[in-house]
Amino acid sequence: MPEIGKILPSFTLPCITPEGEKTVSSEDLTGKPLVLFFYPRDNTPGCTREAGEFSAMRPEFDKLGIQILGVSKDSVKSHAKFIAKHDLTIGLLSDENSDFCERMGVWGEKKMYGKTFMGITRSTFLVDSTGILRHIWPKVKVPDHVNAVLEQARAL
Repeated sequence: MPEIGKILPSFTLPCITPEGEKTVSSEDLTGKPLVLFFYPRDNTPGCTREAGEFSAMRPEFDKLGIQILGVSKDSVKSHAKFIAKHDLTIGLLSDENSDFCERMGVWGEKKMYGKTFMGITRSTFLVDSTGILRHIWPKVKVPDHVNAVLEQARAL
């Protein structure tokens, strides 16, 4: 996992927003702070709640000039359905080959109900306007998480 004080690893990924599809790169995001949250899967209870809460709190992040992007391995098509079904107001990056997830240290072995599998560990990164990582939340628990991120964002 990257360290606080280091530059966000570069990426270029397809992004779905409520307005449509585009390609987003780390270079495009320079100049504005960023919340980058990694989640396991579209349309699962925890992921839906987290994305919904970031969407609901987007006006507060907007007041601070902070962008919000979610990242998972789900396809662009899946993200589009997820956004439409839950009226999400945030962008979702599709990292289908998990390259960016691996470089961010969120892709790895997980265990659930006695089974071992590869997946994304729910994690959030707060990046300042120069691309420097300022706060990291590894192994996120969804309740009250968005409020914690907003509190740190206000301190930027």
